[in-house]
Amino acid sequence: MDLPETLPGKLYLLAYPPDAERQRNRTPLSLLLRAAALTDLLQRGLLADQDGRPQPDRPAPSRLDPVLRTVLDQIAESKPHGWEYWVRRNDRAITHAVRDRLSEEGYLDLREYRVLGLFPALRPLPRDQSVRQRLGAEIEAAFTGPAQQVEPWRAAAIALAAPAELRTVLTRQRQRAEQARIAELTTLTGPVPAALRRAIRARRAAYSG
Repeated sequence: MDLPETLPGKLYLLAYPPDAERQRNRTPLSLLLRAAALTDLLQRGLLADQDGRPQPDRPAPSRLDPVLRTVLDQIAESKPHGWEYWVRRNDRAITHAVRDRLSEEGYLDLREYRVLGLFPALRPLPRDQSVRQRLGAEIEAAFTGPAQQVEPWRAAAIALAAPAELRTVLTRQRQRAEQARIAELTTLTGPVPAALRRAIRARRAAYSG
């Protein structure tokens, strides 16, 4: 099975600890996936940074992934806003959108269960753990060789995992040890990682206040 095409799809699968039935981390997954979608669009040349704001840069291809298209259409149909606004904008919807897309593509099984034994819900389960293992190996390769030669999606995955504290990608120890490398990859990734960091801080401050 090939790896997921999009950065949100890759990061969703990477958020699962190996051999776990569900995510067990405090990562703000919805904000991470919004940031991943924005970064993916930027790397595809469909968005450009104009004075700290994302702007559509060229027409989208007809076969663009529907999750990415939704984000792109939201930006195209709105007045200009900064990157942090778009990381936070309607972020909760993207988690289910990415989950459902991965299910359609055969990466996830959706198992029915009941929250507190009462409320029906769906639990996503990776269908093939080897896909996640291959993703992990791809990410690991980003820590070797010249940073400028790292494939853009690999650099972005690390640059976004750091502010999101995605410990299935970066343990605390690894994040401390690789600060310089992460900073290089973050610079190469563009404006979204900093916007994600601000959005996470704002979300946590709102919850704690």
